[in-house]
Amino acid sequence: MGSGGALEVSGLVKRYGSRTAVDGLDLSVPQGTVTAVLGPNGAGKTTTVETCEGYRRPDAGTVRVLGLDPVSQAALLRPRIGVMLQSGGVYPGARAEEMLRHMAALHAQPLDVDSLSEALGLDSCGRTPYRRLSGGQQQRLALAMAMVGRPELVFLDEPSAGLDPQGRRATWDLVRELRGDGVTVVLTTHHMDEAEELADDVVIIDGGRVVAQGSPERLCRGGAENSLRFTGRPGLDLASLLKALPDNTAAAELVPGGYRVTGTVDPQMLATVTSWCAQNGVMPDRISVERRTLEDVFLELTGKELRS
Repeated sequence: MGSGGALEVSGLVKRYGSRTAVDGLDLSVPQGTVTAVLGPNGAGKTTTVETCEGYRRPDAGTVRVLGLDPVSQAALLRPRIGVMLQSGGVYPGARAEEMLRHMAALHAQPLDVDSLSEALGLDSCGRTPYRRLSGGQQQRLALAMAMVGRPELVFLDEPSAGLDPQGRRATWDLVRELRGDGVTVVLTTHHMDEAEELADDVVIIDGGRVVAQGSPERLCRGGAENSLRFTGRPGLDLASLLKALPDNTAAAELVPGGYRVTGTVDPQMLATVTSWCAQNGVMPDRISVERRTLEDVFLELTGKELRS
């Protein structure tokens, strides 16, 4: 698919009484990509996604999903998107398989129910009423119901919450398959590893606004410092090393013979450090680069843990 926006949000504002949950938020999601939306509790993440799904009406700003207004053009949009509902949207007495077949029947070209059930490990509990399913099985069923209609865009809310490692892997594989088929995936998650593993783009929301957006790699690289560590003989003259490095770089001997250089770690810095070692007759036994993780970035931007 092309790189047009499957989801375009501009200047979105949503208030609840005197509280502004979403405060002029802009967001663009390209078609055929996986975008992870992260934010601490109360950041406006859920409200934003529910507005995109058409469950909430914006107080200001515009939302377009596949080029349509999710509130006024809901009837046109519904067959084209998949939404992973949390347990509230399900009749407790209905059996898992009949719910999935019912959902499939609402769409023109659904996925094969049997193979989807098998992929998500639902084939063993198809005749079980919803209320008797385990938490993990309910989660898998919600995921299957969001995907069975072969949507162009799917919203997944915490898709692997409560799943065992095998279930998580199966879910991740399905998300990758969807993306491979050109489906746009917007997922919210509390798992940084899930965002790093699956997302082409990560959007961090805090205080009702987007505070950062980019690929996991770019977010981890941008803005803050990484460090390069090496070991050599104790007591090296780091002042002469710093002269060869850019101004915003720091160097320290953390333990005798253990050194850390902090700054923008790029091929140029690595070459400068190794060249300086060679000039000073130092054989750096171990050289390692430490990069920030997405967790570090999130903490720097929001001052909060993701799981608050």
